[in-house]
Amino acid sequence: MILPQGSLFLVSIAACSTVVAAAGDASSRPRGVSPEFAKFYKDTTTFTCISHPAIQIPFSAVNDDYCDCPDGSDEPGTSACAFLSRNSALTPGERPGSDDFELASALPGFYCKNKGHKPGYVPFQRVNDGICDYELCCDGSDEWARVGGTKCEDKCKEIGKEWRKKEEKRQKSMTAALRKKKDLLVEAGRQQKEVEDSIKRLEVEIQAQELKVNDLQAELEEVEKQEASKVVKGKAAGKVNVLAGLAKSRVEELRNALVDVRKERDDTRARVKELEEILSKFKVEYNPNFNDEGVKRAVRSWEDYAAKGTLEGAVNNAQDRDLDEIAKPDDEKAGINWEQWENEEDGCEAGIVYQLAAYLPPSLVEFIEGKVLFVRGLLEDNGILPKAAETSTSESKVVSEAREAVKSAEKELENKQKQLKDHRSDLETDYGVGSIFRALKGVCISKDSGEYTYEHCFLDQTKQIPKKGGGSTRMGKYTGIGSVSVDVLNEAGEIVPEDRVTLQYANGQGCWNGPARSTTVIMTCGEEDAILKVAEDEKCVYSMHVTSPAVCPGGDEGAAAPNRKDEL
Repeated sequence: MILPQGSLFLVSIAACSTVVAAAGDASSRPRGVSPEFAKFYKDTTTFTCISHPAIQIPFSAVNDDYCDCPDGSDEPGTSACAFLSRNSALTPGERPGSDDFELASALPGFYCKNKGHKPGYVPFQRVNDGICDYELCCDGSDEWARVGGTKCEDKCKEIGKEWRKKEEKRQKSMTAALRKKKDLLVEAGRQQKEVEDSIKRLEVEIQAQELKVNDLQAELEEVEKQEASKVVKGKAAGKVNVLAGLAKSRVEELRNALVDVRKERDDTRARVKELEEILSKFKVEYNPNFNDEGVKRAVRSWEDYAAKGTLEGAVNNAQDRDLDEIAKPDDEKAGINWEQWENEEDGCEAGIVYQLAAYLPPSLVEFIEGKVLFVRGLLEDNGILPKAAETSTSESKVVSEAREAVKSAEKELENKQKQLKDHRSDLETDYGVGSIFRALKGVCISKDSGEYTYEHCFLDQTKQIPKKGGGSTRMGKYTGIGSVSVDVLNEAGEIVPEDRVTLQYANGQGCWNGPARSTTVIMTCGEEDAILKVAEDEKCVYSMHVTSPAVCPGGDEGAAAPNRKDEL
């Protein structure tokens, strides 16, 4: 795991040079003062409190183990002003001092030179506490009073050597993490560009599809209008329709009979051929020296039969091909197109009006159409003509085809509109800085822990999978990106808050007698995408600590495609 900058274990190696640069004035600084604050202690007669310059005390009062300044700056080398630390056990009301001042320490802590390692700060409450704080003060200078005989040896040489090894390894890991982060940003930008291009393409396609739907709807209305204007409509009203139906039925009957007869013929042919082969073989293989008159008569009969011609010569292949064609079902491509005859109208049609319309003024055409519809309605109402609903059980083929074309075009338009809506919603989604989490969407990682395997699929869901079999438990579905404050140690060993990126998952599988499961995934900088640990903070409320290069500081987030949420 890579700890963020500002924590206890992340300090620049360049800080080691501070000791060298400050060596000249180190002897003149009071104990516990760093080069950064040395300028406040140059006057050796009077000391001015750093945060409260109106307060001055004799320089001899510096490090006298008594807290004179409200900011504790007069005691850089003792624990006299430790109560001012934010980590002090005392509450602000319990801290001694004047109510006229805000009591807060001006110094980060007791300064340790740590020659051979990196300088550091120790919290004032840990100065002369009888404990060697080598992780912060490897030279042991924080225990200068040797309380209780405590003697802290200088271990900076070996500690510094080990730290530099770890720091080198950490820097390599950080470099690799930033390289991976850059790749994620490039991939996120590519994916976002694809979405933007799809939106532009769909907008053009939708406009074209809308025009197509309008044209098809106009065609449907025109076809329906023409069909409704027919004086005689329907199969039952025409003699041609009736004759076509009878003819079709008779032809189908004859075709079925032909198929049956051909089948019987083919079966008979097969049996005759089999018998011919038996007799032919018998003629060749029988012994003529036997005086069996019955056998001889049979052979002579076969010879007479064979002289007239066998089955092979009787087969007419051309005739069979013709019969094969006749036996095929009728359709638009072969045989008789019955649908054409069944839809044939033998009455007078108002469609003639449309043929004449090309030669008449538009106003006259509208007048004639109106009169035709009026007369038709009058005749239907008086029972002279059958109504359209009574003469046809279904709409005509041309109307059905026009209606299906409209439905198909409308469905395609709806699909494109849904795709456009989804893409626009995707662009409005928060994918983090530089939209980097877009590249991780759907990537799953897992970790074994106790009886379960925990799985985290970025921006999708979290799951708990039992190792001994059984169904998995969903711990939440992705709801959004957030942040949380966690406590970390700074260089002075103080616990300070630090913001971390979180991925929120809610509405998981319900607990027995409890709420629906939810998970907060706390992200930490790391070279690999990995789950560090999982904890149930309260009933059915989980926290999952995950490392990823996506949240490492740096990496030129600006190089990626911008988040379009605010732009849209």
